[in-house]
Amino acid sequence: MLRITQEKEIDGAVLSESKPGISKVKPPQEYPPEEGRYLRGNDYSPVAVVVLLNAPYEKIPSEVEGLVRVAVETGAALAGTLQTANIGLEKVVANVVANPNIRYLVLCGREVEGHKTGDALTALIKNGVDAKRIIIGTNAPTAYLFNIPLRVIERFRKQITLINLLNVVDPETNRKAVWSCYQEEPTKFMDYTLYDIGAYPEPAICCKITLRIKKPETIEEWEIDEEFVKKLED
Repeated sequence: MLRITQEKEIDGAVLSESKPGISKVKPPQEYPPEEGRYLRGNDYSPVAVVVLLNAPYEKIPSEVEGLVRVAVETGAALAGTLQTANIGLEKVVANVVANPNIRYLVLCGREVEGHKTGDALTALIKNGVDAKRIIIGTNAPTAYLFNIPLRVIERFRKQITLINLLNVVDPETNRKAVWSCYQEEPTKFMDYTLYDIGAYPEPAICCKITLRIKKPETIEEWEIDEEFVKKLED
């Protein structure tokens, strides 16, 4: 664990890369391991932000861009868009576990029609995946996580607390959520009590998704039998 004294002023508040009594770690050189449509902010921040994208990538709405931007400007470690409940979600998981400082995940933006990605992310954190790599308890039709190890999925679920702002598109609410996560004292935000609890006590996991299954949306649930899953594990 490292304690680093450099400080950064954001929105009139000071976000320290280290605070007295709060353990922080320097992320590995490979962090973040997965490319994507996100902005990188303060590596020592305890919060990342996922903004759901309910539009083609070439037509990203200004309200979505605004939510991503305000999150990083307020002090998030990572903030970006998410559209699919399979490969896109796997990239989020891979990037979060590569930085133990990230302890909260803010989910905001309008639910993705068809994909039900917000529902899938919420269910993943609450329930995990079953033996067939299907997210348990979601209405998302293709919520399959075939390309990352099970240990990475479980680490993600243990490492972060979800702040669920599904269907919220207000920049000020997003800003307040991020700000609350890095306070030294417990801070009330909606139904949550938030503060910087320090880095997760286990080393970073840096892994890239394998893309063994490049088009999970083409696989029907009935096709995922024991032999299929065994091949993935092998």
